[in-house]
Amino acid sequence: MNIVLASSSIYRKALLSKILPTFEQFSPNIDESARAHEKPDAMARRLAEHKAKVGHGQFEDALIIGSDQVAFSDNHQLTKAGNRESNINQLKRCSGKEITFYTGLAVFNTRSTNMQSSVEVYKVKFKHLTTKQITHYVEREQAFDCAGGFKVEGLGISLFEYVRGDDPNTLVGLPLIRLTEMLVNEGYQVI
Repeated sequence: MNIVLASSSIYRKALLSKILPTFEQFSPNIDESARAHEKPDAMARRLAEHKAKVGHGQFEDALIIGSDQVAFSDNHQLTKAGNRESNINQLKRCSGKEITFYTGLAVFNTRSTNMQSSVEVYKVKFKHLTTKQITHYVEREQAFDCAGGFKVEGLGISLFEYVRGDDPNTLVGLPLIRLTEMLVNEGYQVI
């Protein structure tokens, strides 16, 4: 079976490359808007499943991997900052707070139409940061395309008091431990 990553994310591609030597990739181009009264975990699962299923007509005999991440602090959804000013403002709001990341993961088997999905939770606690520290971070590591506005795999790790979860890859955007389990369930041996 072919493995297909339903994501245009360079970060997810790099993570999947850690465990799979070859796979295809496509951009699912779906509406990622939240639904009214939708809980974060339900949103992450729905988007991951939708991304995985949207490739059904394009790929035969494939396991399609979909993943999506939403981050919340004080019932406020964090987004990809997009630019320097938004990144600084978002990190100021996060200073001293715990942020919860919900990473939805789905594997869709185009042959059997079986869908496996889960939501992996990861928490980070920001240090109390000064405006100078935040500005210096944003100037050094422009994480404008990352949920929360930081890269935990880089300098962003210095922003935290702690990070908590089962798989550090979850925070970057693709829970590899759970993904490996799902692929094995579909008969694909990673090792």
